Order: sequence, then C-alpha cells, then structure tokens
Amino acid sequence: MDHCFQRADDTLVEDEGWHAAAARYQDFVRRHRGSRLLLLEIGAGGNTPVFIKYPFRQMAAENPRATYACVSLGEAMAPAEISERSVLLDMGAANTIEALLKQ
Repeated sequence: MDHCFQRADDTLVEDEGWHAAAARYQDFVRRHRGSRLLLLEIGAGGNTPVFIKYPFRQMAAENPRATYACVSLGEAMAPAEISERSVLLDMGAANTIEALLKQ
C-alpha cells in the first residue's frame, strides 16, 4: 500500500483510518491465504477498482479454494480465469441484501 490513491474529484482517500483499515485487510489476507473463502463484492463500481475489485479477483485467481461473488447492477462480471468459481448477480446492493435477509 505504497500508493496515494485519489478519486475522480482529486480528493485524497488515504488518511490514518485508511492506513489502519489497510493494515487489518493485509493481516486478513495473510491469515487466510489458501483457505476456503467467499470474496463477496457488493456494489463496488469502476471508479476505484484497486481497493476491492482487483484484489478480490487476484486472490480468487491465486487461491483455487476461493469463490468470487460480484453483486453489481449492470457491472457484474468476472475475468475468464476465475469464471468457473464466480457468482455474478446483476442487481443492486440494496435489493440483494434485502433478498438475503428474507432467506
């Protein structure tokens, strides 16, 4: 996490809280490398894919025990290399969570 990330409006999203969360995330990744995982991406758009979308796809590609799930209205897709271990739901985050809570 050596990069300073910016959003489309040029505001920085990297602060103390971000660094603390990044450290927790890296710890999670280290502890669960090779484990059976569901990498659940809900509503992560294309504005800042380096935070969730790309790392999740990379983890799924590197871990044959991982399943990648993408919930995104109009943008639910997965790379071919992990397509057999992917679940794609072309629906909004709110509708998905509501449907899951009814189960």
